[in-house]
Amino acid sequence: MGQMTTLALRGVLVVLLAGSVFVQAVMVPLIGADLEEGTSELAYPRAAFLVVLVLGVVTVQVVLVCVWRLVTMVRRGTVFSHAAFHHVDVVLWAIAAAAVLLSAFGYMLAPGEAVAPGVVLLVGGVVVAALGVALIVLVLRMLLAQAVARDVEAARLEAELQGVI
Repeated sequence: MGQMTTLALRGVLVVLLAGSVFVQAVMVPLIGADLEEGTSELAYPRAAFLVVLVLGVVTVQVVLVCVWRLVTMVRRGTVFSHAAFHHVDVVLWAIAAAAVLLSAFGYMLAPGEAVAPGVVLLVGGVVVAALGVALIVLVLRMLLAQAVARDVEAARLEAELQGVI
């Protein structure tokens, strides 16, 4: 990965992380105030919605930090090691947690007349999309495993060749 690509990706990660902190610090309290002021017909307390929102943002932040660490490993040339698996696994679990949180959000929106049924269906579609992303990351993890295995085998063969020479 080139220097320019690394810098661009890190710039995007910084902007996304700053935006997620803004959502937690500013938007969540504003949403909480809106839910409190309105005559909401929601079946669950507003605190439940806010907890799901904050935890959802935390899952995004975890993914961003792990991607930052993986980019650092790419820059150093150490991404094809067993240490990279930890970060990829954390990303997988964070995406799975986000899918669970989205499911809970859809479940909380479903009862009553507060939101249209299409909104709940849309949330269900986002859950399926999140699970699809998790599957893509799982496939990429398997590709990483193959690359690490080939790298180890290449190092073994190189050492064997050096012994012969």
